Amino acid sequence: MKFLPRLPLLLLALISAACDQSPQSSEEAAKRSMQNPYIETGDLPELRERAVVRLLAPKFDEDPSLPRDGLPLASYRETAEAFVRSLGLMPQWIVVDDFDALSQAVLDGRGDLIVTNLTRTDSRNDLLAFSVPLAIVDEVLILPKGSTAQNLEDIEELSIAVPAGTAWQETVQQLAARYPHISLQTEPGASTDWAMLDGVASGTYQATIMDSDIAAALVPMVAGVRIGPTVTQGREIGWAMRPDNEQLQRSLNEYLTAQRVITSRRVIQPRDFPAIEKAGVLRVITSNNPASYFLWRGELMGFDYDLIREFARQRGLRVSIIVRDGQESMYKALSEGYGDVVAAAVTRTDERVARGWKFSRRYLLVTEQFVGAKGSAPLNDVAGLAGKVVAVNPEHSYYQTLLELQQQGINLKIAVVANATSEMLMDSVAAEEYDLTLVDSHLVAMETTFRDDLAVVLDLAEEKEIGWVVRQDQPKLLAELNQFIGKHYRGVFYNVTWKKYFAEPKFISQYRAQRVEPGEPISPWDDLLRQYSTEQIRDWRLLVSQMYQESRFDPKAKSHAGAMGLMQVMPRTAAQFGYSDLYDPKDNIAASMAFIEWLGDRFPASLPLEERIYFSLAAYNAGHAHVHDARRLARKIGKDPNKWFGNVEQAMLLLSRPEYYRQARYGYVRGSEPVNYVREIRERYIGYLNAKAGERVD
Repeated sequence: MKFLPRLPLLLLALISAACDQSPQSSEEAAKRSMQNPYIETGDLPELRERAVVRLLAPKFDEDPSLPRDGLPLASYRETAEAFVRSLGLMPQWIVVDDFDALSQAVLDGRGDLIVTNLTRTDSRNDLLAFSVPLAIVDEVLILPKGSTAQNLEDIEELSIAVPAGTAWQETVQQLAARYPHISLQTEPGASTDWAMLDGVASGTYQATIMDSDIAAALVPMVAGVRIGPTVTQGREIGWAMRPDNEQLQRSLNEYLTAQRVITSRRVIQPRDFPAIEKAGVLRVITSNNPASYFLWRGELMGFDYDLIREFARQRGLRVSIIVRDGQESMYKALSEGYGDVVAAAVTRTDERVARGWKFSRRYLLVTEQFVGAKGSAPLNDVAGLAGKVVAVNPEHSYYQTLLELQQQGINLKIAVVANATSEMLMDSVAAEEYDLTLVDSHLVAMETTFRDDLAVVLDLAEEKEIGWVVRQDQPKLLAELNQFIGKHYRGVFYNVTWKKYFAEPKFISQYRAQRVEPGEPISPWDDLLRQYSTEQIRDWRLLVSQMYQESRFDPKAKSHAGAMGLMQVMPRTAAQFGYSDLYDPKDNIAASMAFIEWLGDRFPASLPLEERIYFSLAAYNAGHAHVHDARRLARKIGKDPNKWFGNVEQAMLLLSRPEYYRQARYGYVRGSEPVNYVREIRERYIGYLNAKAGERVD
């Protein structure tokens, strides 16, 4: 689905100005309302008294996959929050366990507005008031790949599986009433789109039903399924509230109409800043890599992503991401009008400028560094490169640097490695497959934050400029980008963001547990952890080992990504389980244990206990989406998808390589992190058992 640009700032200001509460009284009222759960069934005037609008959504409503090609999975959340703030009120998210519990929650007064993919059906229309449609979709049948059926009549007996409480359940009931050979199979309301597709692919289900726009995005990524016939046309997708909330409904409809709700797919259109501003969306072309744009614990991150998102935020724009692999394909997408700007750490070179690439002002100034394996001898100058084998991707700007050195008479040997990332090449150098590789200094700084098996042997003194790229026909966008960079380059926001990605203290590759004597506490938090042993991790001493890995037992620890406290919980994850004070040890541990339980439930119940533990730990570190990718890849490469050590962990390592992560549902992951995370926690745990028992535990 396409979602909506924000309202112009002037209109937002006018709406906010119409609110009759002072900022101070409104904030105080909002604080009181948000601290104490309450029942409220009133309309907008009553919500204004409380200064809060409670937004209802299913728990973990957002698909954790990496957004690609302009699919902004968080747009509902952003649009809903912007609407509430336009009223001069505060948004508060209330999550419910299952989709089918949403309607009753809003009717009971436990929330005010349902914000999710809610199809307007006859039965729901009798209970709820709906907004104007955010989208118009068809409902389509999802069948196994081998099915040749073109319509429902072609199938003799058909059981259609759908999650309980969804509009699709009502659709199947109607189909079953018309076609005697069709029956309904109801699955839990929390079943995800991916789970339903995988069920059809594996033969667990004969078929399922899905909205056409979701099917178009997801079906191509699931082997073994296809989109079948359309079963219902023109379904409206909207948000819902109590039927007597006429003022809230009117305000919401005015807001959504002003935002020009559109349901068609993205238009391929070269455009400059005025057209971008009018649409309210900046289309950013980037690459899925550890410097520019990636997914970490469910959060979208990256140096370029953070910078360009701040640029967009200051101009009232949303960011839509278009992923392309390789700088040539990114520039091709820009030239053809698929996106508005390339933000992917592109080095300015004379050759690129001559070809028409229009660079912004620099936002990074780097040098190129020759990197070798740990222990490699430093080189005094470029003459020392003679006879060295230097690995390089020919699409990278480093390739031109190496050619120029050869032209200067330096007898180095170039090993061309097509499609390789800088991270891959550094891995190869660390493994001594090549003598050296050439990498930008900021990438070396980032990589050596996580590892200690590399050494910089020579820094080329010439500084290189890195900028964003636009087309020649975008002078106004270029001016806006230059103004932003000029204002923020090496300012507070820039410096904090740079440090976040390139200057964090180096992680230790091998951790040793603190020495523990028999009869002595393992940690300051033993008693608290004993209370929170979970179904997934039943021995509190394993939790101690995980806590040490996460925070070194520091309750005030905070990571570069915003994870907080003893168990390094992300605030948004904690909020899903009803916890907010992550510096409070009890809240932090309780939130992390609830999350571990939830993660464990994402894996088959048939797994042995120890494997569920390992998969849960890996998912805690990298996100369960990446672990599922690794399990699928393990099966493809002949490994056991139900065993972590020596099997899925090997597949996880491969997901940092382009030929594998480009085919994965959830994209790039620094696979060495969850692999080391699980292994070190297990080894430390065994060390605790040894120390407490006074004997060797194998």
